[in-house]
Amino acid sequence: MKIGITCYPTYGGSGVVATELGIELANRGHEIHFITYSQPFRLAGRDANIRYHEVPVSNYPLFEYPPYDLALATCMAEAAELHSLDLLHVHYAIPHSISALLARQMLASRGRDLPFITTLHGTDITLVGLDRSYLPITKFGIDESDGLTAISSHLRERTRENLGITREIEVIRNFVNCNFYRRDPDLVRQQRPRYADAHEKLLVHLSNFRPVKRVLDVIQVFAQVSRALPSRLLMIGDGPDRSAAEFLASRLGVADRVDFVGKQENVNQLIALCDLMILPSEMESFGLAALEAMACRVPAISTRVGGLPELIEDGVNGRLFPVGDVESMAAGAISILSDPALLDRLASAARATAEKEFSASSIIPLYESYYQQVLGNSQTRKRRGRSI
Repeated sequence: MKIGITCYPTYGGSGVVATELGIELANRGHEIHFITYSQPFRLAGRDANIRYHEVPVSNYPLFEYPPYDLALATCMAEAAELHSLDLLHVHYAIPHSISALLARQMLASRGRDLPFITTLHGTDITLVGLDRSYLPITKFGIDESDGLTAISSHLRERTRENLGITREIEVIRNFVNCNFYRRDPDLVRQQRPRYADAHEKLLVHLSNFRPVKRVLDVIQVFAQVSRALPSRLLMIGDGPDRSAAEFLASRLGVADRVDFVGKQENVNQLIALCDLMILPSEMESFGLAALEAMACRVPAISTRVGGLPELIEDGVNGRLFPVGDVESMAAGAISILSDPALLDRLASAARATAEKEFSASSIIPLYESYYQQVLGNSQTRKRRGRSI
């Protein structure tokens, strides 16, 4: 198949998932065309089956805000026509589903069919989609999509409740390449001493440091852990709450044990050096960072929100706590890190969960099957239209 993929290339899990999906599909022989305003940051190098189309945005002085959605629709239509794309797969509803709809209509006027699938990732429904300025257009884009998927059962139900969506929503959960995200003992021996001494435990947090991620809770949890046992914290990512987190680490006297390493391309290698992930988010529609950690044999201390309980089974492959319960999270972390047998059991179960339920080899065929279903439905509608 020839598939066009659009996502936000530099922000959040939706862009990561879309990019990894494109890479996996290309590895399976499909021709993938990324259509975005900049190259996705995880799209390192060039696969023979992957092409990138940059969306040009006009800086004409009449426009106070450049009309990216219109430029995107044009680029989608052009890429589809020039390269005979079979379908578009857009990630994050706003504005991508509307741009795809416009591209479909542009090509339909020339007798060309271009179905599109929208994948919902979370804040496009739970935050942006609820804004009165965007709610009607969000709902319209979803209703007009030829296919609709959500990354968790929780998000599917929130979409139905919040937007009044009654159509079918296919749940296809996020995935991880377990050959890429894994613990390499040799690499751990070489690289871990850069971040922690042999007698110290190494905790990790990975996010875009937005308020919903509650990075200040991460620092507070670690401060308590560090008082109970020798430990260090690796903070991977960047965002608006980074400076506040750095200030809090200094105020709590743990700044010398916290490494803010910013955005990193080798996330898989860094996570694998660690013992435990701290993910105290206020909301996670799935929890991709936790899954990536689990694949590396790093269990997560997380919150019982959103789609996380669909990934983490409390006491089996990680721990779940109420949002904001820093005391309990810290106590849970200390309990795990102080008990090597418990840590190993959780780590093994975490890896097993990633391999059995969320591996790329299990999830990618679900997307391929759904693509074929949507294309089949599109062809049926086209034949019916001709017969009428």
